[in-house]
Parts: sequence; structure tokens; C-alpha cells
Amino acid sequence: MDAPSSLTIIFFIILTLILSAFFSGMEIAFVSSNRLKIELDKKLGLYPARIYSFFNKNQSKFISALLLGNNVALVVYGIFMADLLEDPILKWLSLIPNEGATKVLVLLIQTIISTVVILIFAEFLPKILFRINPNRKLDLFIVPVLIICGPIFFLVWLIFELIGYVLKLFNTPFEESEYALGRVDLDHYIKEAAATSSEVSEIENELQIFQNALDFSSIKARECMVPRNEIQALEFNDSIEVLSRTFIDTGYSKILIYKDSIDNVIGYVHSFELFGRPSAIKNILRPMAIIPETTTADKVLKTLIDQKKNVALVVDEYGGTSGMLTLEDIVEEIFGEIEDEHDLEESIERKLPDGGFAFSARLEIDYINESYNLNLPVSEEYETLAGLIIEENEDIPDQGDSLIVGDFEVEISKVSGNKIEEVILRPSESAN
Repeated sequence: MDAPSSLTIIFFIILTLILSAFFSGMEIAFVSSNRLKIELDKKLGLYPARIYSFFNKNQSKFISALLLGNNVALVVYGIFMADLLEDPILKWLSLIPNEGATKVLVLLIQTIISTVVILIFAEFLPKILFRINPNRKLDLFIVPVLIICGPIFFLVWLIFELIGYVLKLFNTPFEESEYALGRVDLDHYIKEAAATSSEVSEIENELQIFQNALDFSSIKARECMVPRNEIQALEFNDSIEVLSRTFIDTGYSKILIYKDSIDNVIGYVHSFELFGRPSAIKNILRPMAIIPETTTADKVLKTLIDQKKNVALVVDEYGGTSGMLTLEDIVEEIFGEIEDEHDLEESIERKLPDGGFAFSARLEIDYINESYNLNLPVSEEYETLAGLIIEENEDIPDQGDSLIVGDFEVEISKVSGNKIEEVILRPSESAN
């Protein structure tokens, strides 16, 4: 084989490898791309996003075009690679007398070498590289996409139309379902924006609201309710004077009313009702929605809206009172904490000089881990720091007790009755 011919073969091998790598990379970039970002960029009038938005609506045709282009490149690559390797391999196998065995070995060696090269340079490497920031890769290669993939896409579109026409003849309609943006796309966009933004502080609240909205349907009523031991309630037969004094002493605007026991709540009273100078509690009693503690937050919100109520009684599996929920508590799960009468007691959360932390036991584990970059154990069995301590200790500890929880030594600094008020967390010696 003369030199020019060899150089031509090598040129086509390199060209087809580049094309195959391009098709493989673009396929993984397109599949891994943030579709929501593409649509948002399209709204901004960005040219690449307008092109890829069109491909999103015809994604099966676009992916088919990429696969078709990749297959053609591989076929051409295989032909030239076999031609390039044939003579060297034959010279190496010249000592084998059997011509049939030689042909089999030549084919086998050609296949192995060609496959290894194509796997490394046209499959693994491009897919790894294009998977990193795929949206950026799509923007960078918009021109090659239009030049190379455009004609192939048109050919694939014609093939799809022909197939659709043939299927219609057999009364089998062929319709391509249009891609619809969903929760996964929004979640992907939020995480990507949080990871790549250089001004995290400016968008942190907005991203957190989006994330809270995504997680809203998985939050249970028991996770956002006012617990039973913090509920202020009066007996049905108590006087208006007692009710008025309770409103003044607690600062609350809503007081639950029960008969005989807190497990038999029959409604609530709003402080505004006292301006009407009622003669008895029964005259100003308001009904409440009743929901199981396992009900998700989105269903609680729907229940309150449908029943036109803003207070709900949360009950356990036995029908006993587990806590109470207001419309405000539900809204807080999306938009964050809203100051109200239940938040008058300031939560303690501060870092100590010795490297430890002082926390109110009612603080949620997720909040502590996120705010202070701690790694406290998380479980479905509890939500608060107090719940974690009781779960680990299997009992309510006494004031001054210490226990090991995860990588921390927990000191119970304040207990009132059967309620843990404040704790101190210090890194345990084993963690150090």
C-alpha cells in the first residue's frame, strides 16, 4: 500500500472517530441536559435554546438522528480500520500455514483492536466529558449540530413520516408524545442553580422556596404541627373570665376547647370573639378540621381550603389528640418561618467558645444540620432534637444527664416536667 493511500485511510479513521465521539457526546449531553433551563433560555431569546427547544419537542427524532449518524460513522470507520490493519496483521501471521485459520485470526484481531479504540475514544471519553455541564456543551456545539445533525434530522423526519403513513394504512396510528416538563426538571434546575451560582446569598431564599414547594407533598402533618404538650386548651364548661385571662396570659389568638379530656377536642375559640361579650364558650365555639397525623401537607392544605377552615386538629391512629395545625403552619413549610404568637418564646441556638452548641430541644434536626453543617442522625421516627435524644436514650433524661448521639456528646441542660427544653452539643472524644 502506497503512502498517500495510507494517509488517506488514517485521515478517514480519525474523522470518523471524531464524528462518532461527537454523536455519542451530544446524545448523552442532550439526555442529561436541564430541559427547564433550555425553555427558560428560550424565553430570553437565546438562539441555541430555541434550537434545542425544538429538538425537545421532537426528541425521539433527534436522538434517532444522532444514533443514525453514529452508526454511519462507525460503519465507515470499520471499513477503513480493517483496511489499515489487514496488511500488518497478515505479515505477523505469515508463519501460519492454514489460510482459513489466518483469515479468522485477521478478522478477530481487527475486531478487537477496532472495538477497543472506538470504546475508548468514541464512547467512554466523550460521554464522560459531555456529561459534565451538558447545557454548556450543547451551547458550544450548536453550529456542528446544525451543520451535521440538521440534514440527518430531516432524513429521520421523512422516515418517521413514511412509517406513520404506512401504519395508518393498517389502522395503527403513530403519534410521538411531546416531552412535558415536570417535578424532576424543576428539582434538577434548582440543584444546578444552587451548585453553580456565584451569588448564592442572593438567590438562596428563592431556591429554598422552590425546594420547599417540591418537598411539600412529602411532608406529614406531624412534622409541622404544634405538638400536644404545647397546645393551650380549656374545658368546655370553663367561664368566659377564665378564657379571657388565658388569652392574656399566653398571648395566643386561638384556644382549643375540649370536653372531659384533651383527647376530645370539640372546637376552638378565637380571641376576636371576646369583643362580642359572649356569655359562654359554647356561643363562640368554632369548628375545626380533623386530620390524621400521617396526612401530607398538600392534602391538609386542600382540606382546610375545601372546608373553609384555618385550624385543624391532628389525631393519632387511636383518635387521640396529637397536635394542632393552622393554615399559617402549612404556608410556613413553603415560605419559611412566620412570626406569630407561638413563636414568642425565642429558640436558643448559639455556638459556644469551647466549640460546642447550645440548642433548644424543639429545633428540627434538618434545620440544625443545614444551618450548622452538623451530621446528626436523621430518621422518620423523629423530627426534633428532643425526639432524637428520646429515641437514642429510650427515655426522657434528667437535667444534667449526658449521652452520646452520633459524633456528639449531648448534655441535657434544662428539663421542665416531661419536656426537654435545652441541650448542649459537643464533639465527642471518639469523633476527635
